[in-house]
Amino acid sequence: MRLARYAGQPDLLALGLPRGGVPVAYEVANELGAAFDVFGVRKLGVPGHEELALGAVASGGVRAINRSVVDSFGIPPAAIEAITAEALDQLEERERLYRQGTEPLSAAGKTVILVDDGLATGATMRAAIAALRSVAPKWIAVAVPVAPSDVCARVRLEADDVVCAAQPEPFSAVGLWYEDFTPVSTEEVRHLLRLSRGRTDNLPPSG
Repeated sequence: MRLARYAGQPDLLALGLPRGGVPVAYEVANELGAAFDVFGVRKLGVPGHEELALGAVASGGVRAINRSVVDSFGIPPAAIEAITAEALDQLEERERLYRQGTEPLSAAGKTVILVDDGLATGATMRAAIAALRSVAPKWIAVAVPVAPSDVCARVRLEADDVVCAAQPEPFSAVGLWYEDFTPVSTEEVRHLLRLSRGRTDNLPPSG
């Protein structure tokens, strides 16, 4: 309902951040009549505290760094570069598994809705926004079911529109606000991409 103003736009593209954002984006695409695809992005974990993001990398090699986390833990530049290189290798491998030879849809000149299952620090979404900017979409909207209000505010500085359906306080973690937070499998991502291709095969690939 919060995204209804985008419904029916001929250039609309919903991109899900793997893996949790993919089924959410698929439903958004179906509801709004949008094209659907996956947009690869990967968190960069703090050494020894990998659940905490020092930043993230996205398709195209774009990187977003959380300087406050880096400074708090005293992470040296060489360690950040090594973590980034490993994350990019993993990201490329996952995209090969998801796509099975199919090309990503072009975001150039499109109205793009970036979708995840929620935001914790916002680093992953910020990396995705930065990567998308490099291919010149017409508009970038971010849509998530749940996120802390301060993170939504930070993301709003970088996107053209942000929809955070719920902003509970205290927040703690994304999974706490789901009745079912079962991890999304690689096969489910593949399945949703295969289903969507029936509606999007006539759209141009990226590049």
